[in-house]
Amino acid sequence: MQHSSLASNPDASRLPVMSDADAPNDALGHRARLRERLVNGGGEAFHDHELLEFILALGRPRVDTKPTAKALLREFGGLGGVFAADHASLARVPGMGELSVAALKAVQATAIRLVKSAVAERPVLANWQALLDYLRADMAHHVVERFRVLHLDTRNHLIRDEVMSEGSIDQAAVYVREVVKRALELGSAAVILVHNHPSGDPSPSRADVEITKAIAAAGKPLGVAVHDHLIIGTRGHASLRAQGLI
Repeated sequence: MQHSSLASNPDASRLPVMSDADAPNDALGHRARLRERLVNGGGEAFHDHELLEFILALGRPRVDTKPTAKALLREFGGLGGVFAADHASLARVPGMGELSVAALKAVQATAIRLVKSAVAERPVLANWQALLDYLRADMAHHVVERFRVLHLDTRNHLIRDEVMSEGSIDQAAVYVREVVKRALELGSAAVILVHNHPSGDPSPSRADVEITKAIAAAGKPLGVAVHDHLIIGTRGHASLRAQGLI
């Protein structure tokens, strides 16, 4: 009489079931080739989906992560959108678990920290491109409007970078009071106002101009200057100072 494998192995019922995606296959060879290209050619040798694929594979070494990488790019429209997406949105993409979401967020945090460190090294006004690079990396792909204030000392070094709110910035009176109050608490000599336009178009609105003028007027007699108000979008940035609006 033939015995089943379950009968001959009483622990078989407790063994994990391995799916095709978890089994060693050509995905491992493909991953080795990706690793070699990364080491020898750097990130420039990679397509966007390959970069994501490799990042996700660090936490799931026996799974083919290419379908998940491509699904992420389709869902969020590109690398910037993927890394800016919140936890819940990322987790809804098939193949994304806690470890995969954490891997993407770790890469995003590292990238933002690197570009922010360049801003802190020199006076902000003499390091404008580094500031724009940092703000684009941190804000351009947010799906809600975020308002932040960069506080500067008398030598225009960054002393504090604070996100003050998320949502519409139409409530000018609240922000005028809070921005000036915070600047006085920190001993700021000047501030740079920043917010993003989720639409992608950085063109300033009437509300943007009005709130900037109100903060500048409130801060001037107290010794707090408004150097600029920057609007960040996926299609570029706008400077109210450069446009002669303040």
